[in-house]
Amino acid sequence: MGRYTGPACRLCRREGMKLFLKGARCYQAKCPIDQGHPIPGMHGGRSGRARKKMSDYGMQLREKQRLRRQYGIQEEQFALVFQEAFRRPGVTGETMLQICELRLDNIAYRLGWAPSRRAARQLVLHGHVAVNGRACSIPSRACKVGDVVTVRERPRSRDMAGKAVEAAPVTPPAWIGADAKNLRGEILSVPTREQIAPIVNEQAIVELYSR
Repeated sequence: MGRYTGPACRLCRREGMKLFLKGARCYQAKCPIDQGHPIPGMHGGRSGRARKKMSDYGMQLREKQRLRRQYGIQEEQFALVFQEAFRRPGVTGETMLQICELRLDNIAYRLGWAPSRRAARQLVLHGHVAVNGRACSIPSRACKVGDVVTVRERPRSRDMAGKAVEAAPVTPPAWIGADAKNLRGEILSVPTREQIAPIVNEQAIVELYSR
């Protein structure tokens, strides 16, 4: 199954909430979620009829899709993320979120080098980011504590990331040590559940995969 290349706002409408897939555009008044647009598809508005009550499976599925779409992870990749989280010690749901959060493309997004995770993925894919001094073009690369992530010393790379930082300055989470001036970041610790804080019920996802 290929990566979704359609309208990003359609995914937000399907999940009924902002997934912040388009950066600053998500904060504009014309956002479909703020305008109250219905779920896409011919039955999205249900023609004034009451919407059917969602089953437990349906709620679990929506939580999984919501998390997967926030981080831009394909179905097969997400299944591997869950398997890895299940193998590790600790709370499976929290570990699953930590794996998603420590992806290289998410680190670039958290540091403000791109306006969205989609854009951060492209930044990494095109070779603009380095880990511990070595170029890396794998968005799903798992970073670990002590890793230093930088924008490569190339005019185009630094210009792209620098403009993103200037356009929309962000405050990186406490688990990342950021140097905005030098476009550098260091993983200080594994993020806790409170520091990640995505709008998702990870326990429902664990229950879905445990069926």
